[in-house]
Amino acid sequence: MEPVLVLGGSGQAGAGTAALLRRWYPTLPLTIAGRSIERAERVADELGHATAVTVDLGRADLGLPAGGGHSAVVAAVWDDHLHGLRYAQQRGVGYLSISSGLVDVAPEVVAGAQRPGASPILLASHFCAGVGVLAALHVARGIDRVDDIRIGVVLDEQDAGGPAGMADLERLFTASSAGLVRRGGVFTWLAASEAQAQVRALDGTVLPAHSIPVLDVPSLAHATGAPSVRFDHAVGESAGRRRGGRASIEVPIDVEGVGAAGAPLRTSRHLVHPDGQRPLTALGIALGVERLLGLRGEPAPPGIHTPESLIDPAYAAERLSEIGATFVDAPMAEYQRV
Repeated sequence: MEPVLVLGGSGQAGAGTAALLRRWYPTLPLTIAGRSIERAERVADELGHATAVTVDLGRADLGLPAGGGHSAVVAAVWDDHLHGLRYAQQRGVGYLSISSGLVDVAPEVVAGAQRPGASPILLASHFCAGVGVLAALHVARGIDRVDDIRIGVVLDEQDAGGPAGMADLERLFTASSAGLVRRGGVFTWLAASEAQAQVRALDGTVLPAHSIPVLDVPSLAHATGAPSVRFDHAVGESAGRRRGGRASIEVPIDVEGVGAAGAPLRTSRHLVHPDGQRPLTALGIALGVERLLGLRGEPAPPGIHTPESLIDPAYAAERLSEIGATFVDAPMAEYQRV
């Protein structure tokens, strides 16, 4: 197999993804691509079965030598010119991106629609590269008709990511301060006042939050048929730091609906990781690469894909447990439906 090209492979998300793939597949070849050859070489040397290259996302050929081959392209940084996507399409290999967000995803969709048979394109610009969606679908299992899904994220202010991640957040929030929800079956943009919310952590701490325009909302709405979906994002001191430890992350997931027998069902669980968002994002990307390559199941066919269209939520839950994440039962918060 040709190596997987990881753009931004020496950054937090890229290096974490490469480490997971190496753990799962000890001989899978990887190409760690970054702007600094020294940093890329350090990551590649630690991994083994990996090479390091410099990359220029502003060039159509990415600044890579002619004639080289890759089995997939992972954009662990913002592929601002979409040269990484075109590089994958020209070679007929899979492509995965995590930084476009809901407000910037249209160019990727159009590129995929114009060349539908060229490559499988996995749009994973969701929270933690789709882990939030997969976790919510896992929590919702057993509910025959899902009526309402509400996800809240408590992101520690010291865990906003590296320079690339911070730049992504600034760009996305500059593009839109409105939130996107599904309300009464209609996708609705919220004005700033309506987008304000609260997220309650497991220890009872309530943090101010904001509904954000994130791909998780349409992904969950279409996957479950739920007419009410909302995703709220809070930044502040995490439970881990309140206990005097490391920055952690909490993802409260509340689901309401009807069971197979027609009885109302409500469930609330918190996805928790003591090391914050980074391992969750790395897992989301690694799960996507695994499916694009056919390392688990058949290779993804050409076309546009999202994490939940390729990855089994139950399998994702198993992998979450392996990396130290846990699902914790919690009292269902009394939220007003959106």
